[in-house]
Amino acid sequence: MRIGIDLGGTKIEGIALAGDGREIARQRIAAPRGNYDDTVRAVAGLVTAIEAACRAEAAGSHAAKVGVGIPGAISPATGLIKNANSTWLNGHRLGDDLSSALGRPVRLANDANCFALSEATDGAGAKAAIVFGVIIGTGTGGGVVVGGKVVVGANAIGGEWGHNPLPAPRDDERPGPPCYCGRSGCIETFLSGPALARDYRLLGGEDIDAAEIAARAGRSDARAIQCLERYEDRFARAIASIINVIDPDVIVLGGGLSNITRLYDRVPKLWGPHVFSDRVDTRLVRAVHGDSSGVRGAAWLWPPPARMTV
Repeated sequence: MRIGIDLGGTKIEGIALAGDGREIARQRIAAPRGNYDDTVRAVAGLVTAIEAACRAEAAGSHAAKVGVGIPGAISPATGLIKNANSTWLNGHRLGDDLSSALGRPVRLANDANCFALSEATDGAGAKAAIVFGVIIGTGTGGGVVVGGKVVVGANAIGGEWGHNPLPAPRDDERPGPPCYCGRSGCIETFLSGPALARDYRLLGGEDIDAAEIAARAGRSDARAIQCLERYEDRFARAIASIINVIDPDVIVLGGGLSNITRLYDRVPKLWGPHVFSDRVDTRLVRAVHGDSSGVRGAAWLWPPPARMTV
């Protein structure tokens, strides 16, 4: 049995998976914001509670393997958490502290990497050699899985496409909006949910969210259609740069904006001129496991048994 933990800023979700990928149990608790020690205790308590709920299925077995998806990364230089927007995690040896609290090894990975691993293991990218997982929501994250393994990279930033400049910027896209990373014109400042809402306002619309923009476009609202067309063009340029570098078999979308159905038809029709190939066979698909992919991917940080077919 494997337990995955999705360590978010407002909630912590845990899931237990059997060896064949079946969900055995799931629990969610509020995250103790701003307090590192309380966070460690909360995660350990959630693992214990999930194991208790699964005791009948896990009877006679060893303690479950535990993987944790975090909103940041482990610095290869120091072993400390870095880049976490849950800032109270930064500068701590979270993996070591969780291992001590639980009395067993714990594996940690960036939450976008967990999303990509989930979809590559038994989701929309199952059996594909190279999978790029994209989360488009409050931010714009990504993860790369090759041969069933997450590509972390020398700097632990593999897949962080959101903090590259928007490719081939047009005159009205330069220098671009400021990004929290300190630069301007990052892909995230054009493709996140807040970015789409901001662009709608720039076109003269009121303050509405991405879901309402998509709904209005579906009702033939001209301003909403124009806004989504701009978004799709930017998305095509941005994702084409990923195709040119890693040439994925499948690109899987997750996050709130992945529910905009027209993206899956429109973006592949637009990316061709930006891809260095006579044709593009990469598939753009929606995540099979939806909001559960991150927590499932955390569980799959411990690889599935060889007998499992996905």
